[in-house]
Amino acid sequence: MTYVVTESCIRCKYTDCVDVCPVDCFREGPNFLVIDPDECIDCTLCVAECPAEAIFAEDDVVASQHHFIALNAELAKQWKPIIESKAPPVDADEWRDVKDKLQHLER
Repeated sequence: MTYVVTESCIRCKYTDCVDVCPVDCFREGPNFLVIDPDECIDCTLCVAECPAEAIFAEDDVVASQHHFIALNAELAKQWKPIIESKAPPVDADEWRDVKDKLQHLER
């Protein structure tokens, strides 16, 4: 099992999770983070650190978000690792509770 970043992260991209990851499994896109399933060791540390509550164990991802399992794996192969936290986008708090953000995902 691996952990998965879901839709709530889009346009928020808080990076608190990055600092606690012992294996540097996060990958950074323009407005979203993903977890590389080949690197994740299922430690759960990132889950509590995510202000947007966007990270779930693969088995706990709700049905409407299942496509994010494959999306994390796909984008992890394309995006570069992020190993230090950064400031979130200036409008991150405004996007935090917005639903249906997939169309805003920048690849």
